[in-house]
Amino acid sequence: MAEQDIYRSMNRDEFDLAVQWATGEGWNPGLDDADVFWETDPEGYVCIERGGEIVGAGSIVSYGDFGFMGFFIVRSDLRGQGIGRGFWHWRKERLLGRLSEKGSIGMDGVFDMQPFYAKGGFAFTHRNLRMEGLGKASEVNGDAVELSKIPFELVSNYDHQCFGYEREAFLKSWINPPRGAAFGCYDGERLKGFGVIRQCGRGFKIGPLFANDDITAETLFVALQNQAVGKPVFLDIPEINPGAVALAERYSMKEVFGCARMYYGPIPQLPWERIYGITTFELG
Repeated sequence: MAEQDIYRSMNRDEFDLAVQWATGEGWNPGLDDADVFWETDPEGYVCIERGGEIVGAGSIVSYGDFGFMGFFIVRSDLRGQGIGRGFWHWRKERLLGRLSEKGSIGMDGVFDMQPFYAKGGFAFTHRNLRMEGLGKASEVNGDAVELSKIPFELVSNYDHQCFGYEREAFLKSWINPPRGAAFGCYDGERLKGFGVIRQCGRGFKIGPLFANDDITAETLFVALQNQAVGKPVFLDIPEINPGAVALAERYSMKEVFGCARMYYGPIPQLPWERIYGITTFELG
């Protein structure tokens, strides 16, 4: 670590600045993402301070037994100088210190950085691909209902199965987007899947999209994209799920970005066949 660099926790105003950087880089965060991210884990955001200014940022969000490293950004005029490398290793160690002894860390890293992350102990599992399409008005065939009408316990349990860890604090806010919508496929007893769509600086992002099968996933996708008719719609699909790839193809979505899903420590055994869209690249 360079002598002039200080690694420390961020305050909310500093986090908002990092979000502004991300917006300027075309990351296209949801308009209300910052509020939910911060409320989920106010201790989960750290920065590089140099000369009294914030020059880099990243997240180290803890879910107890699981942590996620995301939102890694260095101020644009200081890139290529290596200042982010030491910070990345410091973040990893700090996050490990926030987890239980059996904890592991996940991340979605840009493809070009995979060798660096691998040297840091992270193992590659698959690619998550950002797909872009256009919202079109379509008839919803199936039992999609507003998620707010479904008992939260059922939604939380389903999310736990697909995400692998409990994240109720995050979920309560995430499934009630001020500028978006959430639906679940529910027969009055059994929840077969759910999804959320939220407004971004450009268009709308769907995430998560969890479902028992391809038919349920498509029902939810149609209900969600109906909220964004004529607007760009983004879905971050795990390439490891053929059903997710086929869904994107059926709706003429095109790959516009991608990340490598990697893990440090025990790799969670997740039901990827039920994950048609991950929640976010920033928090998992």
